[in-house]
Amino acid sequence: MFAAFPLLAIPVVVYNLIVLTMGGFGSQDIQMQMTGPLFTITMTSGSPWSVSLSDLLLAGSLVVLFIELLKSTTSRRIAIINHSLSMLLFIICLVEFLLAPAFATSTFFLMTVMVLLDVLAGFIVTIVAARRDVDFGVGNDGV
Repeated sequence: MFAAFPLLAIPVVVYNLIVLTMGGFGSQDIQMQMTGPLFTITMTSGSPWSVSLSDLLLAGSLVVLFIELLKSTTSRRIAIINHSLSMLLFIICLVEFLLAPAFATSTFFLMTVMVLLDVLAGFIVTIVAARRDVDFGVGNDGV
């Protein structure tokens, strides 16, 4: 059943927890708090690279998106449940982005786009795999 769970829910839940601990869903200054530097790394060129909380969230979300895209290439029956849950996650993200001021940030918008790409990739891969199965006669007993 774990295979049906959309992994992109993890960064979305983390973002929700951060918003709740930084002032709540109605807070409009979340963007400033999330883009403030957490730490700075000095590059070999000598220039500083400041890493913020939103940078870490986006990097983690990209890694999870990659794993989700790999998961979408499997054509098991549980994939349909995964696609449905991913669609539900996208709807939740879209509602939060449009209605809650704390979610009207570029970081959450990009995370929402990642969830949308997961939904689209899942449906497209499933359609292509089903088409391939029909074209090659898989499950037709060779008749």
